[in-house]
Amino acid sequence: MKMIKEHSKKKGLPPGTLLHIGNAQQEKATVVLMEYSQNTFLEKQECHIQDVLKTIPQDTATWYNIEGIHDVELVEAVGRELGLHHLTLEDIVHSGQRAKFEDYDNYLFLVMKMLRYNTEKHQLQSQQISFVLGKGYLLTFQEDNWDVFEIVRERIRKKQGHIKQHGCDYLAYALIDAVVDHYFEILEYFGDTMEDLEKELLSHPTQQTLNKIHIIKRDFVLLRKTIWPLREMLNQLQSDDSELLASETRLHLRDALDHTIQVIDALESNRDLVSGMLEIYLSSVSNKMNSIMKVLTLIATIFIPLTFVTGIFGMNFKTMPKLQTGWMYPWGFWIIIVTLTTCMMAYFKKRNWL
Repeated sequence: MKMIKEHSKKKGLPPGTLLHIGNAQQEKATVVLMEYSQNTFLEKQECHIQDVLKTIPQDTATWYNIEGIHDVELVEAVGRELGLHHLTLEDIVHSGQRAKFEDYDNYLFLVMKMLRYNTEKHQLQSQQISFVLGKGYLLTFQEDNWDVFEIVRERIRKKQGHIKQHGCDYLAYALIDAVVDHYFEILEYFGDTMEDLEKELLSHPTQQTLNKIHIIKRDFVLLRKTIWPLREMLNQLQSDDSELLASETRLHLRDALDHTIQVIDALESNRDLVSGMLEIYLSSVSNKMNSIMKVLTLIATIFIPLTFVTGIFGMNFKTMPKLQTGWMYPWGFWIIIVTLTTCMMAYFKKRNWL
């Protein structure tokens, strides 16, 4: 709902107008460069805009990771230098995009979401990441400076795997695969949380248990909105006939698509489990209420005849039989009361009502 309200800021503006929609996650945008080939490697943590706008070498793979899409001027300058379409730039600075793929002939544009669970705030967080894959270069645009790409960076630094033997298309696949693999870690965390919650649900459910269930259901809504469009995006990407994608990269993208389908299946299974847990909670609360009402009903049922007997003995009649007898109260009245109570308890026990 908040994203929809912010999107209304673009009302009346022409298509392609660059207006950042979302929260500025950091004060200053930063640019990180990685440039490598089989025999060379260069990494710069703090690059200037001039480094991004310089001529990109064709004999190496150049990766610019730009953190901070709220810097509209930086995004616009990069897009102008590389000839990016104004609609692409508009999508980059709009952080509410769903996962999608677009082929612009001279470059490929992809959008997806990265997820992490903030254990301090106990909150599932997401940020948009945009890929611009061109000949000899890859641009990634992030909202914040956290990502799941460090394992890919280490592979480049240490020359592990096949990543330095391929171009930027394989690098784009490796980054996408890192994001998808992290989805498994998120689901694993929720799986462990749901196991603990299920034990609590079966032993001693409370209002706090219900709140936890609703929080997980809300997080699964975000997971579903994030992951489901990714399936369509990867399917379009791996079947695209662009020359920017090598045949081997397409095979790896197919594997990433398979992993995405596995994530979706696991997500749907967990959503069903959460719905079942909510039903178990409601049934548990209902059973507990029924037990309470059962006890109260039995108590009321026991006191009905006792109240009747008490009412008879409490009537103010002088000619009532045995009323003036001294032993009538300690023996007669209480014998009747105890006998009635004992008989009723025995009957309830025989019918398994107690």
